Amino acid sequence: MQYRTFQDLNTAVLRHLHKLPPDTDLVVGIPRSGLLAACLGSLHLNVPMTDVQGLLEGRLLSSGRRLGKASDSLEALGPRHVVVLDDSIQSGSSMRLVREQIEAASLPWNISYGAVFGNAARMEPADFILEVCPAPRIFEWNLYCDYMLTRSCFDIDGVLCRDPSPEENDDGPRYRAFLENAEPLLIPRRPIAHLVTSRLEKYRKPTEAWLARHGVRHGKLHMLDLPDKATRIRLRAHASFKASVYRDTDTHLFVESATRQALEIAQHAGKPVLSIESNEMIYPGLRPMLQSALSNVPSVVRRRARLATSRLGRMLMRVACAKAT
Repeated sequence: MQYRTFQDLNTAVLRHLHKLPPDTDLVVGIPRSGLLAACLGSLHLNVPMTDVQGLLEGRLLSSGRRLGKASDSLEALGPRHVVVLDDSIQSGSSMRLVREQIEAASLPWNISYGAVFGNAARMEPADFILEVCPAPRIFEWNLYCDYMLTRSCFDIDGVLCRDPSPEENDDGPRYRAFLENAEPLLIPRRPIAHLVTSRLEKYRKPTEAWLARHGVRHGKLHMLDLPDKATRIRLRAHASFKASVYRDTDTHLFVESATRQALEIAQHAGKPVLSIESNEMIYPGLRPMLQSALSNVPSVVRRRARLATSRLGRMLMRVACAKAT
């Protein structure tokens, strides 16, 4: 499971700007997430941008002071080379439709089509791919509306709603009030296959009521069947319970709020876990052990180590795939 963050998207655009035509003077974003990629590209190149409909209607997005008093008219700009950019391409169907729509308009400019991330270095109908990111993959900017949710396990506290404060977490009236009134964070647009929480079974009714009130669609709700918070702490049942559910379900991703628990879940379930706290995908095996060892190392060193192990993991995956074929 590949995971790319907003920072990864920006880094990929900046690192591979040389792959764009050198005379690019207009970047066009394919709605919706392609607009994010196009905005980054236009900012780094210091050129105007628009969306697909704007290109067809001959208008640009207002550029503010950065480009001076540039006209909002595409005709006045008279671009030499227009680049239509999307954040990713998988089957190519979306870009194919956009390309057909633009070509049918018989616009007078030189137009190229590309994506930041693609399954391979060359993919039709794109003219260029900035960076290879093989499937299965998920992006930070579409995590809560991606089809992968229908094959995922989600934690609740710290993912769908905020975590309780120490004062609220009293396993009594304050905690029950939190369960009933917790502020939502991000609510998924698709159903989640399994909700897996270390909340106790005795709090099922207020949990289900909160989920229904905020429109969280889900399959089975898994809760810890223990008598109280003290027993849960004594047994250290949080991560082991979540790992057991994840391992025994036909799911491909677990979204967990806390990095420490994510490490344990990945290790025991043998599947990848996305940590909301550190905003990274944690893989079973070598990576959790390195992560634990690096816990007291300065953050800049940890970031470089994570990048190195990610590269190592991708290299090993390529080797394994080559041997399999």
